[in-house]
Amino acid sequence: MMNDLFLEERPVLVTVQGKTHRGMRRAENQDHFLVADLRADEEGGGTLLNPSDTSTGEPGSNTRDNPPQLLLGLKGALILVADGMGGGPAGSVASRMAAGWVHEQLMALWSAGHDNSPARFASCLRSAIEATNAMVHQQSERYPQYRGMGTTVTAAGILGDCLYLAQVGDSRAYLVRDGVATQLTRDQSLVQELIDSGAITEADAESNEHRNVILQALGALPGVQVDLTWQQLRQGDTIVLCSDGLFRTVHREEIALAADDVHRGITPLMDSCERLVTLANERGGPDNVTVVIAHIEGPGLKAPQPGDRVERRIYEGQTW
Repeated sequence: MMNDLFLEERPVLVTVQGKTHRGMRRAENQDHFLVADLRADEEGGGTLLNPSDTSTGEPGSNTRDNPPQLLLGLKGALILVADGMGGGPAGSVASRMAAGWVHEQLMALWSAGHDNSPARFASCLRSAIEATNAMVHQQSERYPQYRGMGTTVTAAGILGDCLYLAQVGDSRAYLVRDGVATQLTRDQSLVQELIDSGAITEADAESNEHRNVILQALGALPGVQVDLTWQQLRQGDTIVLCSDGLFRTVHREEIALAADDVHRGITPLMDSCERLVTLANERGGPDNVTVVIAHIEGPGLKAPQPGDRVERRIYEGQTW
């Protein structure tokens, strides 16, 4: 079990940056993202990144030269991307609600307790998503202008040397290690089901007429099935969270290169975020596009080992 002395001697440093843009064909940006230190505010926690107005095409942060750096505490950190859907303002309302409420619920469930075990953290992350789903759905039922609204959510919780991912919808999480980007989430989409069944190939999916159909959305129904996975982190790992506006136009190898340039100190974090968003927009920018990149370092993590595996792992219990 971690303690304060261990964290002082074996720190984990998370440096993070994000950018969101409405794209070239949308009038409004319905994406949202959030980065937060999960310690109580009086202990130095709180929100690190939360774009104040995603309706513009402006960057999601004004900290280009000094990206937020978090010395990971006993309570860990939260990184979240949400891609809203629904007519009028409903999609942007849903994604903003989801980002704020997942953070709020996780703080209430996790940060107030004294049990800092990975098992409890993973359980609280799942519960926070489930509670947020119920609240977004209630708002959709209560207000006619928000009827039918929903949002994807991919929430990354970092605790110690482990990454936990709670997903609803098709926003993605990648882990970049040694210049290779591995997708840790599985799209909850019709096209992914067709790929898994062998009906189409991944190459076919890029032009499939059903590529925008997702099978789950936060708030669409009273209940939701949260996909919870985990991955052990190593020194120099880079986490990339993004909405489908990025990965439908920017190739995995390009995401890996942008993240690896951060790791090797070639490119600042914001420049890599902007490079990916610019690529998406140069290729038509058919949708809102959001990317958050978090680089992980520190002696609290082991160096990558030859036998390490980076893969999607269903969380089924304790991870130590």
